[in-house]
Amino acid sequence: MYAKVIIEYSIKKLDKEFIYMIPNDLWKSLKVGMKVMVPFGHQEVVGFVTDILDAIDDISYEIKYISKIVDEKLVLNKELMNLGKFLSENTLCTLITAYQTMLPSSLKVKKQKSNYDLFDEYIFIKDKEKALEYKSLYQSKRKSQIKIIDELLEKGKALKKNYSLSLVNTLLGNGVLDIEKVQKYRINKETSNIKKELTDDQNKVFLKVKDSFKKYEPFLLYGITGSGKTEIYIKLIEEIINSGKTGIVLVPEISLTHQIAKRFYESFGSDVAILHSSLSEGEKYDEYLKIYRGEVHVVVGTRSAIFAPLQNLGIIIIDEEDASSYKQDNNPRYHARDIAMYRGKYNSIPVLLASATPSLDSKARADKGVYTLLTLKNRVGTAILPKIHVVNMEDEMKKRNMIFSDLLISKMKEKISKNEQIILLLNRRGFSTFITCSNCGFTYKCPSCDITLTYHKSTNNLICHYCGYQKRCEDVCPKCHEKALNYYGLGTEKLEEKLKELMPNASVVRMDQDTTRNKGTHEKIIEDFKNEKYNILLGTQMISKGLDFPKVTLVGVINADTTLNIPNFKASENTFSLLHQVAGRSGRSTSPGEVIIQTFNPDNYVIKCAQENSYDKFYLHEMNFRQKLKYPPYFYLVSLKVIGKDYQKTIDTSKKVKSYLEQNLNNVIVLGPTTAQVFKFNNEYRMQIILKYKKCDNLRTCLKELDNLFIMNKDIRLEIDFNPINI
Repeated sequence: MYAKVIIEYSIKKLDKEFIYMIPNDLWKSLKVGMKVMVPFGHQEVVGFVTDILDAIDDISYEIKYISKIVDEKLVLNKELMNLGKFLSENTLCTLITAYQTMLPSSLKVKKQKSNYDLFDEYIFIKDKEKALEYKSLYQSKRKSQIKIIDELLEKGKALKKNYSLSLVNTLLGNGVLDIEKVQKYRINKETSNIKKELTDDQNKVFLKVKDSFKKYEPFLLYGITGSGKTEIYIKLIEEIINSGKTGIVLVPEISLTHQIAKRFYESFGSDVAILHSSLSEGEKYDEYLKIYRGEVHVVVGTRSAIFAPLQNLGIIIIDEEDASSYKQDNNPRYHARDIAMYRGKYNSIPVLLASATPSLDSKARADKGVYTLLTLKNRVGTAILPKIHVVNMEDEMKKRNMIFSDLLISKMKEKISKNEQIILLLNRRGFSTFITCSNCGFTYKCPSCDITLTYHKSTNNLICHYCGYQKRCEDVCPKCHEKALNYYGLGTEKLEEKLKELMPNASVVRMDQDTTRNKGTHEKIIEDFKNEKYNILLGTQMISKGLDFPKVTLVGVINADTTLNIPNFKASENTFSLLHQVAGRSGRSTSPGEVIIQTFNPDNYVIKCAQENSYDKFYLHEMNFRQKLKYPPYFYLVSLKVIGKDYQKTIDTSKKVKSYLEQNLNNVIVLGPTTAQVFKFNNEYRMQIILKYKKCDNLRTCLKELDNLFIMNKDIRLEIDFNPINI
């Protein structure tokens, strides 16, 4: 018998199945989806078995034997094997890359050096007669040992670590005791049995989704902030579990995983597994094995949790479905929503997308009837939407108010005097955006990328937020050696400093990528703020969605133009979503909420729609703009990046790529080549070509052929991104 194996190398010229013979001793145990060790060239590598054959045609290379099975306990099931092929075909990544993406790093196809298994060791009486005999012999001489025997005779077994190691070893050596190893999981939660009754509006949504439990149906739940979407998720999952099925719930940010997972733990306890990048390698390993072994019915996590190996899947829920974090920006460039729809069809189950600001793509599909539209128009209980004030910062600048407007300062003081809480949003981390010398004009730039370095005062470092390059900041200009360095721009770190100067009696906590690098910091900041250890939470967009703090009655947006002025066709959509969502953090309980948006563009339609809390008005305006300029959802987009270390070669190759596309594609608009948004990144030059199309039958075939032309090119590579979110 023979097996087809894809090996661990993700380079495109090795993106094919290799034939190996199955040794006699592995015939019965080998399965499709298993990891195996195989000889390849002069070394042994790890791979996945993709097929098992009785016979093969003649092939051009010597057929070798599979060396061994790496892990019999872990097998990618038929659904995930098919999903890998779907992912490979739709993103043009290698098949091994697709399968690697589905696994946590501790289980990826590679030679394992670490053992992530964790065990509790229990001791028990090995032979009761021998134990009683030992007891009668040493009753008076070895009282501590006899005490252990008595306890075990009564309990049956006990944790080894609860007893003296020397005493236990003596009893083990004398054959009185034995040890049992039981796998231990690092994350275990108990249920609090918290159950909330649904309102009439929530119940209508619940019943509508429940009616489709045995068929594929995509839903879009458009529910305003504070309308109780999470409680609907919990009720749906409860129903799914009662029917013996399982469910996946996706959230866009790690910061949201904590709050939503906590609600699921309260309802379902240890029947919940969580998957996100802040878990340790051991925790990811544990959670994945729990899911794989069928020990949990619910998976809560960020983007990659969509690949969770749940059996008997009953529902997939994507919270805040419009979030850009659901799209992976490196290979394979998949969108979690597309994977969810594939798994929904495969398992004949509903897929529920939900948001207070649905993406234009999803809302357009709902309007066409491709998705079933569900709505929640009211907040739960007596809570109402907050009152939103827009402040023109041009007027404030004349009063020398560079950061905080008079209105925001007075409102912050008012809320703190009432013992209420405040959230401040500034979607830019760091202390200063850039540093320039006023004497010679020198600006600190990343040596590898075409961008300025951001100054972080807490570490006195200049950091590139693209490639991670760091350098110490000097007091004098490195070019003219004068003390003439000026710090421009505003980041969350500088905002925190200015806020403490302005309000020294307020307790402030900052939440951004810099303060949440360490494990558990997301949860700690959120819990501390919820427990009122701080008056003010300031941060980047990670604080804008999903978080629920009953005492927050004021939200301040320091500079609403930060995302509005980005050269991206989705800038308006992203800005509206950010403003609307962060505004929704205010007034979620009995106290009325207020929002202050500071902007230099108060007449911009995005700002006006956010002030009016009008998603529908924004949607109609933006759709008109997208239709005129041939952008999604009216047209599909593909981004092609031509990347190389040689400036001229990269430009020349990008022109050849454009020519190839124009000759081989019909009914497609080819734009470019132009320099990419970040032209130089990690010492490589990047040229970009954009394709716009409505229907093109040979598009994927053409792009796959084009991609294959670059397989052997050592100087230039091609990156293809279907439906990009940043261009």
